[in-house]
Amino acid sequence: MSRSRILVVDDEPFNLEIICDYLEDCDYDLVTAQDGASALAHLEDPAQRFDVLVLDRMMPGISGMEVLRRVKQHERLKAIPVIMQTAAATPDQVREGLAAGAHYYLTKPFECDSLRAVIRTALDDQRRRAELADRIHEHVVAMQMIDRAEFSVRTLEEAAAVATTAALVCSRPEAVAMGLAELLVNGVEHGNLGIDFEAKGALKESGTWADEVRKRLSAPQNLAKRVRLTVQREGARWHFHVRDDGPGFDWQRFIELDPSRAFAPNGRGIVLARQIAFDEVRYDGCGNEVHAWCSDGMEVGE
Repeated sequence: MSRSRILVVDDEPFNLEIICDYLEDCDYDLVTAQDGASALAHLEDPAQRFDVLVLDRMMPGISGMEVLRRVKQHERLKAIPVIMQTAAATPDQVREGLAAGAHYYLTKPFECDSLRAVIRTALDDQRRRAELADRIHEHVVAMQMIDRAEFSVRTLEEAAAVATTAALVCSRPEAVAMGLAELLVNGVEHGNLGIDFEAKGALKESGTWADEVRKRLSAPQNLAKRVRLTVQREGARWHFHVRDDGPGFDWQRFIELDPSRAFAPNGRGIVLARQIAFDEVRYDGCGNEVHAWCSDGMEVGE
């Protein structure tokens, strides 16, 4: 497997040096840029590929926000996760960055562990999306003939496989697969395994999240728990119903990305599902059931 490539952009050489020192013993290829123009030159070079962009918000000339906007408008670059590093952390400034597509944040000055944790999270998210996209083309014709289907999953790996398969019914399978994966993973982690927002953040920072998931999956009280997905055609829309066996959670906190959580390495899955995958997302009751709808893009029989 090739090493992950990270572009780090900051107009202060000292800050670039600190970040490179923090990541020195990580298995990454680091490229640096000291201004927005240089960053865009690297990004727009078709011979270069980047897995994560660590971007300073406040820079002279082309600002970090302008670089972010151009990246998210670029067809080849828009999927790159952007980690915004900034001292400008008021709620309005964070909302502006979130709206522009910066779903990962670091407040200057930050600790080595915080930087490593958010990069790991961004790379994990990116890798999962790439895997989902690779699987999309596998059973397209058969899935588009379905009117109703039911699935049941227990593990995160099963959730990813079911998400990519179920999304094939839609005209935008890549986006819907990512959104479905977020909802199913949420059902496994938070619903059935009881890993809440604070616990997952701590596990991500310590690098022990995967081990904790495996441990909880093997616990006797969790062996029979499932997350169930029903897919139903409703005219020109698809209805996805996800239900887990957990006690529910305070879903109202996560339906929008609160700027106070923007700096955490987790907690944005539901927001991403709403923003890029579905026309509508609605939780029921205590939060162990969620409904999502997306337009099919064509009427039945086309």
